[in-house]
Amino acid sequence: MGRSQVNFGRRWLRAVLAVTALCAIQSLCLFGQRPDHQSANGWFASGVANAANSTTAAAPSGSCAKTDFEQVVEQAAGSLRELNTKNKPAFQEKLRALKDKRGWAHDVFLKEAAPFVRDEKIAEFDQSTDELLTAISTLGQEGASAATPDCAVLLELRARMSLLVDTQTAKWSYMFGKIDTELWK
Repeated sequence: MGRSQVNFGRRWLRAVLAVTALCAIQSLCLFGQRPDHQSANGWFASGVANAANSTTAAAPSGSCAKTDFEQVVEQAAGSLRELNTKNKPAFQEKLRALKDKRGWAHDVFLKEAAPFVRDEKIAEFDQSTDELLTAISTLGQEGASAATPDCAVLLELRARMSLLVDTQTAKWSYMFGKIDTELWK
């Protein structure tokens, strides 16, 4: 994977995160339809291992390769896609249940559901995610373009990837907590 593919991957990661948040209250997603750009498999290959598990093994000094840097970025994309694939349908179902429980018309629903996907705390998660994506992309590019791979940079890249997945997991937990509280009222 070259530099342009790493940059493409970074844009895709950001797009998936943005679409996931907005998709939760859009009518297309509420009725099981997905925008074309979200269904593309392209850069997000299936079968990626859990990102957190991949960060636990430290690469010994001098034993990493340029492809290791590229794989870390690919793993972040795959892990985030897996996380979104797991959580988005359940979250959308809860939004539909809340809409039905409250008897909201479609327009009212779009207005009333917005705080479940956009608030100050979610903005903080998104800011952290943006910073981590920038760091992952930069570290991945540095590692892939270096004449001699620096395994310490690889370990830092893996740590940032793990933190990114943890941040998104926390964001989903927070969003589920908000909607569950409303459903219990």
